Amino acid sequence: MMVLILAYAAVLCSFASGMLALLINQRTSVHALLERVPIQRGGRDWLDDCLTESRYPLRLKQAVFIVLGLSGLLAVLAGIAVLNSQSAFTDQIGLGLPWLPWHVRFDSLSGFFFLIVGIAVVAVSIYGPGYVEAYQEEKHPFAVLGLFTGLFVAGMLLVLLADDAFFFMIAWELMSVASYFLVAFQHENPANRRAAFLYLLMAEVGALAIILGFGVLASFADGLTFDALRQANLSTTWASIAFVLALLGFGMKAGIVPIHVWLPEAHPVAPSHISALMSGVMLKVAVYGLIRFCFDLLTDVHWQWGVVLLVLGTISALGGILYAMMQPNLKRLLAYSSVENIGIIFMVLGLAMIFMANGFPQLAALGLLAALFHAFNHALFKNLLFLGAGILQHQIHSLDIDCMGGLIKRMPQTSFLFLIGCMSISSLPLFNGFVSEWLAFQTALQVDVLDNGVLRSLIPVSAAALALTAALAAACFVKVFGMIFLGLPRSRHSEKAQEVDDKGMLLALKLLAGLCFFFGIFPTLIIAALNNVAKQLIGQTLPNDTLQSWMWLAPVSAQKASYSPILVLVGVLIACAFTFWYLRRNPDTKTMRRAATWDCGFGGLNARMQYSCSAFTMPFRRIFAKVWLIDEQIDKDMQGALDMDVSSIRYRLQVEDHCWPRLYQPIAHGINSAARLVGRIQTGNIRVYLGYSFVTLIIMLWVVSL
Repeated sequence: MMVLILAYAAVLCSFASGMLALLINQRTSVHALLERVPIQRGGRDWLDDCLTESRYPLRLKQAVFIVLGLSGLLAVLAGIAVLNSQSAFTDQIGLGLPWLPWHVRFDSLSGFFFLIVGIAVVAVSIYGPGYVEAYQEEKHPFAVLGLFTGLFVAGMLLVLLADDAFFFMIAWELMSVASYFLVAFQHENPANRRAAFLYLLMAEVGALAIILGFGVLASFADGLTFDALRQANLSTTWASIAFVLALLGFGMKAGIVPIHVWLPEAHPVAPSHISALMSGVMLKVAVYGLIRFCFDLLTDVHWQWGVVLLVLGTISALGGILYAMMQPNLKRLLAYSSVENIGIIFMVLGLAMIFMANGFPQLAALGLLAALFHAFNHALFKNLLFLGAGILQHQIHSLDIDCMGGLIKRMPQTSFLFLIGCMSISSLPLFNGFVSEWLAFQTALQVDVLDNGVLRSLIPVSAAALALTAALAAACFVKVFGMIFLGLPRSRHSEKAQEVDDKGMLLALKLLAGLCFFFGIFPTLIIAALNNVAKQLIGQTLPNDTLQSWMWLAPVSAQKASYSPILVLVGVLIACAFTFWYLRRNPDTKTMRRAATWDCGFGGLNARMQYSCSAFTMPFRRIFAKVWLIDEQIDKDMQGALDMDVSSIRYRLQVEDHCWPRLYQPIAHGINSAARLVGRIQTGNIRVYLGYSFVTLIIMLWVVSL
């Protein structure tokens, strides 16, 4: 029970952090009241003493994040404990309906996602105190931010603990509604209100689909507990209906194409540490829900389901990174990048389903392990990048990449940590993103064991798309790092930017960057834990020689493919040392010579000579022109006697998502038309309303009499 106590303590601490944040509002009101006290009869000294004693809103804010960080730490400990125990812990909480208490189950799968949530929450708790100081208490009260952050984290943790459909949906709604208020935190901006409404609308549509999916299972089971749902005897048709509903509900929350449109709208407008939690953690909770539903509750997995996940994942991965490349807003770019990485996870889950349905449980375990490992890695480097984006916004007061530049000289620590995040998300060796994508490729390369000709043709195409996605991701984040940190400053704020003063904000980035490198070098630590998850869900683990030692990774067998990050690291260090020696081998070159950057004979460089975002991505825009809706306009002002001289040029580029005009706008127009038709029954005439009642009564009497 100690493991469950740790999990409960994590949930309670997250609740406590939200409740503690409410004290900020009360104390701030007292502070404002003291400032208005009339000063007379020596009241100045008394007032100063009172104000001095009341100056602890900052300390209360720090206490809120300390309690939140304690919640994350307890979640990490609980996750590690249950993964090591390889057991499932169950309990009941008497908080539900009188005849339906909340059922709790804490097993290897939920423990692994506890670990993901916990690490992200610890990083956010270190980062948060410095970040929230930029908000004005009158416009953006910390009580609201702290309260709903605590409820948001608590909702995610409760989703992972739920062992019945009723409790699961309560926790799911708590997570969704709390995150809605966080997206709408800066509600004075109309774009924020629109994004929050869109997010809530799609979250509720997804929740309805999940409820219907549970309802299909419950109609063939004796109760709403997950144990009862596992015993449901479904036909192939009903099982497929349940799968489609679950895919719609969880896929909408995860941001899979084409139901991803809320994600690039909501993530950029939320506070940066909330964006990190939403993109890095909340999307993984949706992945957890899909895995729990398909691999645990639906006992028989069909290969056709895997094909659906494979195709949707491929489209999402490739489409997500292509849309990310076109974005000049940093957080919007990172949001679309999350669509790409969720697509990769869905691709590998589809491969796991295909291998499992065709009788290859060991390869299915490899696919499941690769998907879970990429979910873990994405949580690390996406939190790192979103928190880094928050520092940039904090210092430069903008998220427009075209307004940045040259920050590597002014913010060297931030640039180095952000570079680690860019290399991790680009799947470069020595970092964690490479290992999980390498495992995904190894899963796809085992296609030769299948007898189905369609699958043997489809899977290599998806693997090729994954390779293209990885290459485009590298190009995308070359653009991100180059535009932001290299070259010359493109704005006055960039010229005056300095490293952030708050050490906690940098410490959070250092923690995540260190983990990205550590798990890139020692991936077997996570893979060993994930073997327990695969054994729980599939009943199979990777081969014994997969973890030959702490330095070798052989997912199928050492004869087919193996990878040693330690040896790669040693090789890189030797190459760097040799290069350093070669460049400094002559005594005359030991002193580094600095000179002005070559200006190509133009007489001095300036920021206008540099590539912009649209210029950098122009070749990709020409090649993949059909992927986007592109509105590109060039306006020229002419001068001279015959208007032959160009005095100025104005360039405008707008890139839109195909999903809006082709899917969502027709749905919106249809709903509006239907609403207008239904609205005609409201004539305002009492005789018409009495007629409605009379006709309804006659119909009901006729139905009862049958």
